[in-house]
Amino acid sequence: MKIHYGYLLLFSAIALCLATGLAYADCASPAFTTSDPNGGWSTGGYYVHNNMWNSDVTLGPETLTACSYHDWYVVSNQTNEAGAVKTYPNVHKDYDKTPISSFKYLTTAFAATSPHVGIYDVAYDIWLNGVATAGSNEIMIWTENYKQVPAGTKADTITLSGHAFNVWKTKDNSYIAFVPVTVMASGTIDLLALFNWTVGKGWIPSSSTLGQICFGVEIVSTNGADAKFTFSDFSINTTPSNGIVTQSPTKATKTTMAFGYYTLTGKRIHGPRRPDSIKPD
Repeated sequence: MKIHYGYLLLFSAIALCLATGLAYADCASPAFTTSDPNGGWSTGGYYVHNNMWNSDVTLGPETLTACSYHDWYVVSNQTNEAGAVKTYPNVHKDYDKTPISSFKYLTTAFAATSPHVGIYDVAYDIWLNGVATAGSNEIMIWTENYKQVPAGTKADTITLSGHAFNVWKTKDNSYIAFVPVTVMASGTIDLLALFNWTVGKGWIPSSSTLGQICFGVEIVSTNGADAKFTFSDFSINTTPSNGIVTQSPTKATKTTMAFGYYTLTGKRIHGPRRPDSIKPD
């Protein structure tokens, strides 16, 4: 059989894409770029934010480039300073104190690729009962943890959306972190099930309201060199694709283990970060 050279190149390109897992193309024609520490872009009901929030430490350069709220990347260059989180580039959606009890369905989809250098966590940051205000609750979901340690102590475990999480929290429940046992590079998470489980534990009130849902990367260090974090999928969904709402119970297993709680000049090293208070158009 005779194979034309052009076909061979086409087949080779397809094979290369499949082999390297290039399910999403990198943002090649950006609509927004910023190196401003507080630079951001409203698009599609979401806000893409550079969010170099920690002015108490020395910040290196960081540039965020976006094609859309679900297709963007950031190049950051940070050195480790006492283990402090420096920046949290992210995409987020704001809510006007919406009661979590009003949701019948609330899921999120995500995909991210990280460089595996330095110290960071790719994470959701969700604010309930206000956004970084007195009495608010910060709930984090670390889809990938690279040499980071959450605040508080390990308080429980849970299997949610097919993934096992260790759950950390502070004594006052102002900070709760769900850290997966294995890396989650992409997938979906049932946020409503997570909220309901947390209410069932008595850690947040059943009357809690939703203020903000963010997804991005908390960067402590990139070892003093440019490092690229790519976000190739993100959405928040309040209606299932088939229009049928079903609920399944979550399973939790009690475990306890104490860990350190690091601070820097009297502040929690992990945060709280400057809230993403700019609302999308």
